[in-house]
Amino acid sequence: MTKYALVFPGQGSQSRGMMNAYADFSVVRDTFAEASDVLKQDLWQLVAEGSDADLSSTVNTQPVMLTAGIAVYRAWQSLNTPAPLMMAGHSLAEYTALVASGALKFSDALPLVRYRAECMQSAVPEGVGGIAAILGLDDEAVREVCKEASQNEVLEAVNYNSPGQVVIAGNRSAVERGMELAKARGAKRAIMLPMSVPSHCKLLKGASEKLDAYLQNVPMQVPAIPVIQNADVKNFTDVVSIKAALIRQLYMPVRWVETIQYFGKHGITHNIECAPGKVLVGLNKRIDTNQQALTLNDSAALQAALTALN
Repeated sequence: MTKYALVFPGQGSQSRGMMNAYADFSVVRDTFAEASDVLKQDLWQLVAEGSDADLSSTVNTQPVMLTAGIAVYRAWQSLNTPAPLMMAGHSLAEYTALVASGALKFSDALPLVRYRAECMQSAVPEGVGGIAAILGLDDEAVREVCKEASQNEVLEAVNYNSPGQVVIAGNRSAVERGMELAKARGAKRAIMLPMSVPSHCKLLKGASEKLDAYLQNVPMQVPAIPVIQNADVKNFTDVVSIKAALIRQLYMPVRWVETIQYFGKHGITHNIECAPGKVLVGLNKRIDTNQQALTLNDSAALQAALTALN
């Protein structure tokens, strides 16, 4: 029997024109209009015509990717698809999953993720932090590299994305040392990522405290569909625990490998990436070959995924 989970991608999946592939779905444009109205900013124009710099600015990327994920989710629902058994979102997209699951209102989530982005950006001034992908080393080797290269600065493994792909973050100088040391230890590649904030490391502890204060006043309910949260790889069933996990997520690693493995242990046969792009599909295929990884990255892909489930 087919059992599927939906996954939502976070920062790094944005690109100019990424919503053009959904021209068949009026609900996509309507979702962007709704978000633009809430934030008093034309997100459709930003996605259609914005510069790369504007799109990759954290305060824009976070609401844009939330909106894109929800727009594609609504397009998927419009095909009378069966409900997923579980959901998860990579980093920022944990908020997308919570909206899709019914835990959080879209209109509340938009200013929340913008505030989250502002807290993150102000916690680490431009140029102080860095974030890099290390390819071809196992998890323990990356953790050892971080320990050795930190030299009294912050350097941590922050995203366990797939076997042999771990992201490190911290002070920029420590990240640069870590990249060199990783290559010396046999990493195939070490790539500085074009992100202005070193997400999921201790440098964001101050940001998490500000976010915590804001989040206490945001209405939330228990998700109708279980959401497996990044920091703990657990499905929490009370609002206090869900909010606490969102706060921890800001300065703790994204445990994506374990998340996809969790799906497999709970009988999931298909995981479907719900957004433009296919960043997660590539990771998910490497994590668990027993699950079929699909994407909803254009109108044809939505139909193909529906056929695969049926």
